[in-house]
Order: sequence, then structure tokens, then C-alpha cells
Amino acid sequence: MAEPGGKPAERFITPQGMAKLRAEYDQLFGTERPKLVDTIAWAAGNGDRSENGDYIYGRKRLREIDRRLGYLSKAMKAAKVVDPARQEQRDAVRFGATVELADEEDVRRTLTLVGEDEADATAGRVSWRAPIARALVGAKVGDERLVRLPAGEKSYEVIAIRYPEG
Repeated sequence: MAEPGGKPAERFITPQGMAKLRAEYDQLFGTERPKLVDTIAWAAGNGDRSENGDYIYGRKRLREIDRRLGYLSKAMKAAKVVDPARQEQRDAVRFGATVELADEEDVRRTLTLVGEDEADATAGRVSWRAPIARALVGAKVGDERLVRLPAGEKSYEVIAIRYPEG
């Protein structure tokens, strides 16, 4: 993935996010893939492969696992681990910050800025590249930021900023 101008995009990730990628890679490579290879070998020994469901499904699943392993490998190589607990400037929103926001109607929400591979909007973890995260970077408690969203512009006030303790 490259930024405009051909410069490679930085792939920040938290230590927890990196550990999760590593655990998924190890599970797929060390457990699931070897079991699947054994199943495919067993199914191949059963004769006609054209109507052998175990063989056909096994080969398809093996391709999926290999694709995912390739993605995980590239993501881990490109990742730059940033530990939010080591953030020295804790008065402003940076990567890894947990931010409490209030909109114009005083509806509050809490977001944590994380890497793209660990984003999960339903859990309040947004990619640091998301429009709302980009608008918040550098903000301090009390600052108001205008966010351009697909549904239109929305204003948020920063109520609190927290970083994990290290």
C-alpha cells in the first residue's frame, strides 16, 4: 500500500494488535494448515478426486489459508509497533489514545485510535486513518473538531484523553 506520491504508507500497530496478528499466523500455520494437508492427502488416496468433497473443500480451504498467511506475513513485516503506554505527550490525541467525544447533542462516544489491522468499529477501535481519527489527531481536551463523514459534517468536542499505563 502506498500513499499518494509513491511513498509507502506507514502501518502503525499496537503491541496487542501485533500479538493478535502473530497468534492468528501461528494458529493457521502451525495447527490448521498441517491438519488440512493431512486431510487432503487422506482424501486424495480415496480415488476419484472430481467427486471427492473432502479433497475439493480441503484444496479450497488450503488456498484461503495460504492467502491469509501471505497477507498476515506482509502486514507483520510492514508494521511499525507503537506502544501507546510509552506516549510522552499525553495531553493531545495521538496513535493509541482512547478519546471520549461529545457531539452537538451531547451524545457521547469513546474511540481508541489503532492500526488498520486491529480496527473494529463495534468495539470502538477505529483506524488512525479513518476520517474521525485524522480530525482528532493533535486535539486536546476542550478542543472542537469538525469531521467530514459520508453523511455530512459533524462537530465533536474532546472530553477526555487516556493512554494505557505502562
